[in-house]
Amino acid sequence: MDMDSFMEQARVLQDKVAAAQALLDKTVVRGIAEGGACIVSMTGKYDLKDLKISEELASRDAAAITAAVAAAFRDAKEKADNAIDRVMGEATAGMPMPE
Repeated sequence: MDMDSFMEQARVLQDKVAAAQALLDKTVVRGIAEGGACIVSMTGKYDLKDLKISEELASRDAAAITAAVAAAFRDAKEKADNAIDRVMGEATAGMPMPE
């Protein structure tokens, strides 16, 4: 592969990755815990958008609230990870990797 061809492929890949990152910034996933008593919303770039805690959960002790928030966060992060894998996989599909 000549250098001009390689540089063009690199530019194309860079454009696709930038578009994928923009899409992930707009993608919102929700993590749910305690049957919906705690909901964490975050972007596909892990930026927290919203945290909802029901009145019932809020009336419990700090340990219960902390556990619910952590569980909702883990659920949201797993969904964001899946979105990242899918979007970035689509962006880089068919691009030859250097040997």
